[in-house]
Amino acid sequence: MRRRLKRGTQSQALGRSRGGFSTKIHLRANAEGLPIGIILSPGEAHDSTAYADLMEERDSDPGILLADRGYDSDAIRQDARDRGTIPEIPTKRNRRIQHSVDRPLYTLRNRIERCFNKLKNSRRIATRYDQTASSFLGFTLLASIRLWFRFVHAS
Repeated sequence: MRRRLKRGTQSQALGRSRGGFSTKIHLRANAEGLPIGIILSPGEAHDSTAYADLMEERDSDPGILLADRGYDSDAIRQDARDRGTIPEIPTKRNRRIQHSVDRPLYTLRNRIERCFNKLKNSRRIATRYDQTASSFLGFTLLASIRLWFRFVHAS
């Protein structure tokens, strides 16, 4: 039997989520809150599925990994430690072993949220008008380049 390639919404990083039909943007940012790597996934996909791809898109291993609860798994914590990184990820409430998080350090994750906010100031990214994932990713990268330009010219 020949295998057919999947077509349709799943291959275009579209999927159902609470808000409807959407795409998740997974972002890896530096200490300044500027994007380093961007991965797209369907709206219903779990956050931790994009971790491996995000860590492959790197210039160097981070000293500290700040992530939200969606990235809380033993495999991600162990991979971060293997890279020489300190994982600062709050644990999910249903886990038996609760890991503590350095709160003053974890508050710096706000920079990543602000980066998402700046990216979504572009209406095309906030609403995802594009039908193909490659086109949407391209405009997301263009918006990221604009953030980098502002940072370079401000410093």
